Amino acid sequence: MTTALDLETEATETSPKAGRRGSHALRWWVLAVLGVAQLMVVLDATVVNIALPEAQRDLGFSNGDRQWVVTGYALAFGSLLLLGGRLSDLFGRRNTFLIGLVGFAVASAVGGAANGFEMLVVARVAQGVFGALLAPAALSLLTVTFTEPSERAKAFGIFGAVAGAGGALGLLLGGALTEWASWRWVMYVNLIFAAVAFVGGALLLAKHVSDRRPRLDIPGTAVVTAALFGIVYGFSHAESHGWSNGVTLAFLIGGVLLLGVFAWLETRVAHPLLPLRIVLDRTRGTSYLTVFVMGIGMFALFLFLTYYMQLTLGYTPIVTGVAFLPMVAGMVLSSTTVPSLVLPKLGPKITVTAGFVLAAIGMALLTRIGLDTAYATHVLPSLILMGLGIGSALSPAFQGSTAGVHHEDAGVASAMVNTSQQVGGSIGTALLSTIASSAAADYLSGRQPTAVAVAESAIHSYTTSFWWATAIFAVGAVITAILMPSTVPAPAEGEPVIVH
Repeated sequence: MTTALDLETEATETSPKAGRRGSHALRWWVLAVLGVAQLMVVLDATVVNIALPEAQRDLGFSNGDRQWVVTGYALAFGSLLLLGGRLSDLFGRRNTFLIGLVGFAVASAVGGAANGFEMLVVARVAQGVFGALLAPAALSLLTVTFTEPSERAKAFGIFGAVAGAGGALGLLLGGALTEWASWRWVMYVNLIFAAVAFVGGALLLAKHVSDRRPRLDIPGTAVVTAALFGIVYGFSHAESHGWSNGVTLAFLIGGVLLLGVFAWLETRVAHPLLPLRIVLDRTRGTSYLTVFVMGIGMFALFLFLTYYMQLTLGYTPIVTGVAFLPMVAGMVLSSTTVPSLVLPKLGPKITVTAGFVLAAIGMALLTRIGLDTAYATHVLPSLILMGLGIGSALSPAFQGSTAGVHHEDAGVASAMVNTSQQVGGSIGTALLSTIASSAAADYLSGRQPTAVAVAESAIHSYTTSFWWATAIFAVGAVITAILMPSTVPAPAEGEPVIVH
């Protein structure tokens, strides 16, 4: 028996009904493979953070250098995502997916074996490069696999749950590996994920077949890569050097200007890297905005709530990870039920807007925390509400992000989702860290810096960032209420079926 996900020819040779009947279970195995790969990429954004202090002690690098372990990955990943998405369209999603998996695994092994700071940063940059190939290929493969509306809703719900909950699971996994094994295992564990996904992908995904010669928009690729690099680096630099710093302003302004040049170029080249029709569609454009705004607001949750649990409440890393699990449960519940039960009845406008409202309420409740507040009364209700809200917003956004695109554009449309999330996260990192730092300094101004005052200033910085994140989610609700259409997203065009 042969089994394949055919991206080119077999879809026209087999009746859709027969293909769906004969391969229903197989398509869900494909989803499992893609979910494992997506989880590996998403985990890597947070799993390393908890292990950084131990890695720093082991390798002996400074606090100033420490940020590059995170920033190096973010720069490579964020700036190359659109290129990775287009490469998957041109050279085949299966090829790009498998190459991304192998490269990510090798880079992770090098990082785990790092004997110095430079080796670790190079490995993290390489992870970002191959992650930029892997992430858009995974989502575009999902896009061209599921055709029936009910199955499509469930598949995107599960995939959205993985993407949304992966950050919180990374905190749990990072804490467990760091506490029970070594910081190096937060890198080595990727080899397990990559091996499972590679075997599944090699068995289930068909080889790329195309008579057309691939063409790449070289000017557009160079300009947008430089633009995204400038924006991500500018926000990362702002976190440590401030918003008025000359380098910060130069990279941010330069990045924005280059984005304008990129948009102008894409209207004039024959084979654009990002056809503007992809982002100008209301459903897709608002979906990208949803992921972007969620990326900004979620940062406050993961970073400052982690600080609060560990530094104020005294939780260990693994207990902190366990404390986030109710949010993961809420996210999984909403992500897997909302797309199939709520979205068809209410449409994306109400569904996504309601998700933002729930997340805003949950974030606002977190502002009640204090030095001696209890987890069950002041943190748990917020985590549940935010999990339900984030899942309700992100799962329809993931589905809408590739709505109606031709399968030849599925890769770059998928890359826009990851780009939106990555740039949003970078903005959240810099913006909310700066706000929190200023809030703590303002609180201590005119006070004696006693131990209690310093602890209270930390609480003030957390609650201030939570209020800002609440406002960000509220803005997201207004944006989606105005821009998001009420119609359920249409499937992508030219979707194949799996045959056997």
